Amino acid sequence: MSTHTDSQKSGERLAKRLAHAGIASRRDAEKIIAAGRVQVNGKIVTTPAFNVTATDKIVVDGKPVAAAQADATPRLFRFYKPTGVLCTSKDDRGRQTVFDLLPPNVPRLVLVGRLDFNSEGLLLLTNDGDLSRKLTLPATGLERTYRVRIQGKPQEKHLAAMRAGLKIEGIQYRPAEVTLDAAPTSGTNHWMTITLTEGKNREIRKMLEHFGFQVNRLLRTAYGPFRLGELPRGALVEVPQHTVKKLLKELEGKA
Repeated sequence: MSTHTDSQKSGERLAKRLAHAGIASRRDAEKIIAAGRVQVNGKIVTTPAFNVTATDKIVVDGKPVAAAQADATPRLFRFYKPTGVLCTSKDDRGRQTVFDLLPPNVPRLVLVGRLDFNSEGLLLLTNDGDLSRKLTLPATGLERTYRVRIQGKPQEKHLAAMRAGLKIEGIQYRPAEVTLDAAPTSGTNHWMTITLTEGKNREIRKMLEHFGFQVNRLLRTAYGPFRLGELPRGALVEVPQHTVKKLLKELEGKA
């Protein structure tokens, strides 16, 4: 098995090409390359520091990648992810994924961030992996807002600690905006609204579990300027192009 290591030719980085083709975000594309899953002109490439041109034939996991299109238009979609659905392209245990729920006529899409298996609500998807990367970088400062139902009622000291930023098991979490509904919904359940600017893996659950509270529902209602609104569970709606263009302009220089 040979490995192609010549990265000096002109063109663009292989990971960037895969991202623009909607294979994955640029960061995930680099992992795919490092795992030996990509071939360029019949040779395996394992370094992200490899350039490709428009004429190179690229294959990922045995499937050809469409030729680069300079005029390809970034598209963005809102999706209501139900609970019990995975944010991954496939699952070796046969569980349902987000991509199983998408209509057949959409282009190849990648996720903008993720929601865990037991969480629901607004998920963004795009055909442009580079746009996905920009929308998830902390540098862009895009807020993620969640409605969270927990067992028990946090005290003010718990809310203050979350607002100040927590360090849990060596991981530093940024300050969050936190409000608590005045009255319980039923029994000892309380609803909270929490807004994050970063969104690490299971961040809200870990912060609340740190204080001994169990999350029994977590619903993302907003991501940056985009809202869940009245979108039905499992529904996919495209964001208007003028909104995407405005967003791209706002993101220039931030990522």
